Amino acid sequence: MLLNLILKMEKTVSEAIAYRRSTRVYKDEAIDTKKVKQCLVNASLAPTSSNLQLWEFYHVTDKTKLKQLTAACFNQSAAKTAQQLVVVVARKDLWRKRAAANIAFLNKVYDKEGLSERDLKRKAMATKYYKKLIPTVYADFLGIFGQIKYFTFQIIGLFRPIYRQARRSDMRIVAHKSAGLAAQNFMVSMAAIGYDTCPMEGSDTLRVKQILDLPRGSEINMVIGCGIRDDKGIYGPRFRIPFEDIYYEV
Repeated sequence: MLLNLILKMEKTVSEAIAYRRSTRVYKDEAIDTKKVKQCLVNASLAPTSSNLQLWEFYHVTDKTKLKQLTAACFNQSAAKTAQQLVVVVARKDLWRKRAAANIAFLNKVYDKEGLSERDLKRKAMATKYYKKLIPTVYADFLGIFGQIKYFTFQIIGLFRPIYRQARRSDMRIVAHKSAGLAAQNFMVSMAAIGYDTCPMEGSDTLRVKQILDLPRGSEINMVIGCGIRDDKGIYGPRFRIPFEDIYYEV
């Protein structure tokens, strides 16, 4: 009965998107950790390049850690008044592990007798993708391989379409784009249940990594304040460039 009531109270996707605002001051009112965690489950279902899921989510509820992270976020109100924080982390360095996980999944899915020729072909193509193509794109050494691949692909691109984002900086962007998609899933999910968020890029990312004891290869995508909006937490009416100025039908 309670679950049905909660589901009825949830906003539609369009309602949640319209409701979501970057909230910079929160009420001193607790939010349900389990509900926030479920919104992070939704985040993990976001689209991701090559299904590598090069992300991690750190759900911070510990008061000491919250205080430390607030300082690392320059004591801005969106962090200082937040009931909880979520740190979205890009993990480009985990590409080998995540590629292996995809291969293991493929082996499990296709581990049965009597596979059709189509299924056998699909398994072979996908396995080759993770064993051959992904290492070709992601493998690098001090940025040297990336530059070699970049110039090689540019030459090939003179004759046919080819993937050109091969440098280490390019792959960092790919990982952060996927992490950003996951963060948006999370924030819309929070809005759907009446919780508020504020994505913060303003932070000392090195200190954030140290506070969370993150490995060197990890990168902070954003820190997200979580809570219930205070009346003064929304800084003015929403402004967007007129849609006709940004929309082009081709």
